[in-house]
Amino acid sequence: MIRDPDWMGRGRPGFFLCALLLSTSLPAGALQTGNRGTWVALAPMPSARQEISSAALDGKIYVIAGYDRFGASTNTVEVYDPATNTWSVAGPLPIATNHNGAAEAAGKLYAFGGTSNRTFVYNPLQNTWSDVASMRFNHGGTPAVAVIDDRIYVAGGTGPGMVGNEVEVYDPVSNTWTMLPSMGVPRNHTAGGAIGGRFYVASGRGSPNATSALEVYDPQTRQWTRLASMPTGRSGVGAGVVQGEFYVVGGELPRLFNEVEVYNPAGNTWQALPPMPVPRHGLFGSVIGNTIYFPGGATAQGFGATNHHDGFIISADPSF
Repeated sequence: MIRDPDWMGRGRPGFFLCALLLSTSLPAGALQTGNRGTWVALAPMPSARQEISSAALDGKIYVIAGYDRFGASTNTVEVYDPATNTWSVAGPLPIATNHNGAAEAAGKLYAFGGTSNRTFVYNPLQNTWSDVASMRFNHGGTPAVAVIDDRIYVAGGTGPGMVGNEVEVYDPVSNTWTMLPSMGVPRNHTAGGAIGGRFYVASGRGSPNATSALEVYDPQTRQWTRLASMPTGRSGVGAGVVQGEFYVVGGELPRLFNEVEVYNPAGNTWQALPPMPVPRHGLFGSVIGNTIYFPGGATAQGFGATNHHDGFIISADPSF
């Protein structure tokens, strides 16, 4: 899920990363720097998982469900604190699932989709999850997710009765899901982000041209528009929006990818950036400030769950 909370918000989540960048005693290979950003190796997840979802809440990253290293679905929820570079365990989901979605909206954390159409909201005080309104479709197979005006947009994926271009939006105030106009390109194993009040969806698989297709949905006009195709077609990517640009990372099919490409909506253009240090797919990116966090994923096509965790820190003033 793509969100951009305050970089120096509660708990000073940027403190550890800032200190890490200033350190002179980093192990070889810990950093990979380019003209647009820096890759930083972070504390690994306690468990190896792929086809996960993640979201940022109160300056921490919640990594939710997914396959374990044996290909079994999990209900595991682990929490990364950037301020201390440490992990903790949160209350498990009520069900085990994979290829699911997650988002923060109106100050609450939601998990949804995957192997069912159920939606859950997290209560930090009780460390528990409870059901809210269910989606019409499962949106499994990793849909695209973004938040606009505290509403959660979910596009694509797989499930009973789905073509793969179905779109729904959740309103936490009314606790309702509403169907929206379908995407032009059916797809799953995709990624989304919100820029300027519009919902961007890139990459994926499941139909011709899905691997490189970029579309945008405008809630004001209720219309989808095709944009410049991604230079490197792939699926199973991770993504994040920072400073009004859409970063797409990793992926698989027809190989394992370490490519990083960023989309600039003002110019409708893509640019290649320094590659991931550890190529992976089955990712879900989460943003705090100028850093996109990529925990877990798989280091081999198909099953290959890892607990590797790194962050991509975007430079303060990127330009094409």
